[in-house]
Formats: sequence, C-alpha cells, structure tokens
Amino acid sequence: MCGRYAQSRNAHELQLAFDFPESDDHAVPGADRAPGAPGPVDTRAWPPLEELAPDYNVAPGKTVYAVLGTPPGEAARGAAPAHRGPRSLGTLRWGLVPSWAKDPGVGYKMINARSETVAEKPAYRAAFARRRCLIPADAYYEWQLLPQDAPGTAEAGTSPATDPAHQRRKAKSRKRPYAIGYADGAPLALAGLFERWRDPGRADDDPRAWLWSCTIVTTEAAPELAGIHERMPVVVPPELWATWLDPASGPDDLRRALSATPVADFEVRPVSTAVNSVRNNGPELLAPAAPEPPAPEDATLF
Repeated sequence: MCGRYAQSRNAHELQLAFDFPESDDHAVPGADRAPGAPGPVDTRAWPPLEELAPDYNVAPGKTVYAVLGTPPGEAARGAAPAHRGPRSLGTLRWGLVPSWAKDPGVGYKMINARSETVAEKPAYRAAFARRRCLIPADAYYEWQLLPQDAPGTAEAGTSPATDPAHQRRKAKSRKRPYAIGYADGAPLALAGLFERWRDPGRADDDPRAWLWSCTIVTTEAAPELAGIHERMPVVVPPELWATWLDPASGPDDLRRALSATPVADFEVRPVSTAVNSVRNNGPELLAPAAPEPPAPEDATLF
C-alpha cells in the first residue's frame, strides 16, 4: 500500500522536473487560465491550483500536488493535443471520492487503488479510463513489522484487504519505517487517478461546491521490496509519463505503464520512527535512522 509520503518541491520546481510546456498558463500558481483554454479557471471542469508548503509527512486527507495531462474534454473533441504528457499542476485531496458518493468521508477508505482491479471496480473505473494523473513525491514511506515474540526477525507489512491476520500481526509487532525514492533524488511520479464530486449542499456558484480528489495506484511489491511490505505504489518512469496521462491511451499501453516501476533505480533506507506520527513534519524525517543497538544476548546460568 502507500499511506504516507514526502513532497518538498514547490510548483516551479515541479514544472521544471516534469518539463511542462512554457505556454501553459496553468502550470504554476497564480495563473488565471485553464490549460489550453481561454478565460478563468473553472473548478467545475478542471482541478484548482493552490501553493502548497513542503510536506515531509503527507497523510490521507491532505491537499496534494498532482501533475495533469490533456483534459478529457479536450481529448473527446477529437483535436490532437499540442503536447502529450505533463501539461500543468493541480491540487487534489488525497482519498478519492467517486462522483456518486453520498459523503466525501468515503475518500479516507480510497487512498489506494489496486492495479489488478482498477479497471473494473466501480469506484475507480471511470477515473482510470479518463482521469489519470501523476502524484510527485520525494520518497514514499513503508513499514516493516518486527514481531515482539521473535526478537531479531522481521516480516513484510500487509494490508487488511489481503491478510485476515493483519490487525493481530500489527498489534504484536513494532514497526520499522523505510523511505523509498530515486537514488539520484529525482521526484517519483506515482500513478494516480482523480475524480470530481459535487457537494449537493452548496450552491452552484460556491467555489467549495466541487471537490477534486485522488488515489494512488498500487501493485504487488517487486522482489527487492517484498521484504518490507507486500504492496508498493506504481511509479511511472519518465518515458511513460505521456502514456499514463493521455486520455486516449489503450489498455495495453496502460498495463505496460502499471508494470514498469523502475525499482532498480531506488534507494531504500530505514528512517526514524518519528515519521510514525503525522504530527512530526520536517526534512529530518528523510534522514537515515541511527543503527539499532544489537539485541542483548541471553543470560547464561551456571
């Protein structure tokens, strides 16, 4: 799964990292036009953009940056996009709220979408077909379990959806956090989906009437990471950004993007347990943890 990550770059830094076209007015905060279209941004049709502070402990429910491509409406008109791939930034709430949801609180249960079923699940299939994005991250966090009844051993973390014993194992274990990101410091591009939800309790002209939200797509962990957790977020490599973001991409191309996480380029390092609490936030959370002291040897009797 992916339940926490770090993202410290500002909008301009992300624009450079993802190589947005220079002519896109909505690439950075303060722009007053939607991508590829005249006039003010209409948040009913496209996600808004806010300036966000660096966040080293991004948790579900927070507002996050998302890299966006061609708007689905523009693609549906049949005109070939002037630029495939990253075109602009938007800000979305982490935790996808389907358009048909009665309550936005359902988003807290939809922070991740499984790649194996994302094309069929009612909550995700419309967004998977038309509204795909990239969630930039410095690194994502994952937790390995250290069973209390077996000192010196470690087990891969699991999720409640796949492990009936998840809660019991978690309750009887300490958790060792890891930060996982590119070794060269480049931003990860987590595969995401986004959706729009209309608040029926607000007027049409209320800018808060429309909630834009997102989820991160996960897949089975690669062998290099399977000892930490059974799942990992899908990371889209740069050569497939355009494929993932293009509303016209077909099933075969999307499956290729979902299976191309460049794990060989990752650095995996244990970090401080301070990251376990969402109240802690700062660049020190990404620093390598101090080595754990060796377990004391069993006392001997004579």
